[in-house]
Amino acid sequence: MGHGPRYRVPWRRRREGKTNYYKRFKMIKSGKVRLVARKTNKHVIAQFVEARIEGDHTLAAAHSRELVKLYGWKGDTNNTCAAYLVGFLAGARALKKGIKEAVLDIGLHAPDRGSRVFAVLKGAVDAGVSIPYGEEILPEEDRIRCEHIAEWAKRLAEEDPEFYQRQFSKYLERGLKPEELPSHFEEVLARIKAEYADVLQEAGTEAEAEVEASQAQ
Repeated sequence: MGHGPRYRVPWRRRREGKTNYYKRFKMIKSGKVRLVARKTNKHVIAQFVEARIEGDHTLAAAHSRELVKLYGWKGDTNNTCAAYLVGFLAGARALKKGIKEAVLDIGLHAPDRGSRVFAVLKGAVDAGVSIPYGEEILPEEDRIRCEHIAEWAKRLAEEDPEFYQRQFSKYLERGLKPEELPSHFEEVLARIKAEYADVLQEAGTEAEAEVEASQAQ
């Protein structure tokens, strides 16, 4: 702990390692809604948050638990494909609330290339929400669709069936072979798209109009 007449105790959430107030201040100054992407040991959470005088207000949100309860997701609730689906679901809900643009808030998570918080970003952007980002930070397409897990599971089933059973016991208990994870991902994504077809179609139409307008210029 510092000492001296000029030492100032950091705010509680900064001391607890929960908030970087310097980054938060810059995002709030943008005047835009924040896409708050967070991950825990078991889940992924996405929230569209608006900063107000009385405190933050969550306008739209999605949690990886909802993938299981509402859309029949049988995979892990904390991997890259689950993070993408959570971002897409949150993005669709944001569009339904009239939120069309945002800035990404990853808090104190390390900005590692291809990380799950950036999979959340990719999902929200694919839903139709305009969020600035650099292509180099996004996860590769095969990781978003969990093809890397399916390929590893297929190889493991042939080389070490016993370890395969242990490693993917939770998947198998839920009735999902890990080799089928990419197709299962597409099924769950299709269910989300079907539920929010109206807002997703409208967002897609607007995006096409903007592209045509920019090309005309």
